[in-house]
Amino acid sequence: MDISGYALVVGGGSGIGKACALLFAKEGAAGVMIADIAVGAATSVAAECKAVASNSKFHVEAVQVDITKEDSVRRLFDRMTQVFSRMDYCVNCVGIGVEKAADIAGLSLAEFQRFLDVNTAGMFLVTREASIAMRAQEPRAVSDSSPGRGTTRGVIVNLGSGSSMIATPGVLPYTTSKHAALGLSKNSALDNASYGIRVNCVCPSWTDTPMVRAAMDGVEGLAKFIEAAVPIGRIAMPEEVADAVIFLCSPRSSYVTGCGFIIDGGTTLTALR
Repeated sequence: MDISGYALVVGGGSGIGKACALLFAKEGAAGVMIADIAVGAATSVAAECKAVASNSKFHVEAVQVDITKEDSVRRLFDRMTQVFSRMDYCVNCVGIGVEKAADIAGLSLAEFQRFLDVNTAGMFLVTREASIAMRAQEPRAVSDSSPGRGTTRGVIVNLGSGSSMIATPGVLPYTTSKHAALGLSKNSALDNASYGIRVNCVCPSWTDTPMVRAAMDGVEGLAKFIEAAVPIGRIAMPEEVADAVIFLCSPRSSYVTGCGFIIDGGTTLTALR
């Protein structure tokens, strides 16, 4: 897939972020920084990345970050610059999900704000700092073998959701925050286009991650709802989402920016039934 640069994976300690970090290592990245609020989990993933890396010069590092704290996010990007001098790919997989269904009439402001703090404001901070760092970098050829693809200063991929496109009963804060993730990514793509930075948003539906498993345990009937809602007949593997992320980071998607890339087994096709 021609992935040879340096990657930052925020939320890389588990789930989709872990799958992305491992795939960067397998596909030939020169280095990966794995950031997570649970630094122990990030350290464990770093060891796994080192074991599967295909680049002989591969370097990996684990860093703790709280994306709801501006200073913490800035320290992360400072560390990325110190260790690798450059950031070719920034993937933001941090997010919280629903643990208990709630109708809008019974929803507290604090619960609504909690989702905005992590899924929206946190994504803004990561995307902003990635934009600043990438704009300061020298442009490189997207592909030495295909000069018509132009130059790049980097690629940003944010994690949205099928809920960036549709709504589901009982999960208003999550839906709101994921609609915002797509809008933030689209506007960031416009702001960054003239600098040679692409920004895209992957929008998976139900994926076999700890967050989704917690939601299935906490929301009565959700497992059966998911089974009925996905035309392909199963939830996604994290690796299937990571495949799309790596594609969007690679030269093969050099003309794709501001995209909401749906990975849902057909789920959103049936939303209006």
